[in-house]
Amino acid sequence: MSIEINAVKRDAKGTGASRRLRHAGAVPGVVYGGGKEAFPLESNHKELFLQFRHEAFHASILTLMLDGKKESVLLRDFQMHPVRNTIQHIDFQRVSA
Repeated sequence: MSIEINAVKRDAKGTGASRRLRHAGAVPGVVYGGGKEAFPLESNHKELFLQFRHEAFHASILTLMLDGKKESVLLRDFQMHPVRNTIQHIDFQRVSA
């Protein structure tokens, strides 16, 4: 089972920018590792949360579709809102073949 995550690179950084993203229905995140530079990304909360509920999402190699390019990543960390049960932030680590 291959799990695909759609994301786009985000330009705005910081607390205020992340709050605006969350209010607009997006999840801020970051992808790092694999000998490449880390960079921030954003993903649609609804699409991400539907995948996030599956156990395989937490233990599998995922396919990150980032601006038309595919990268293999692992879920490394995530933060959930304590009351609303929404994803606040998500971290991915690149996997090199």
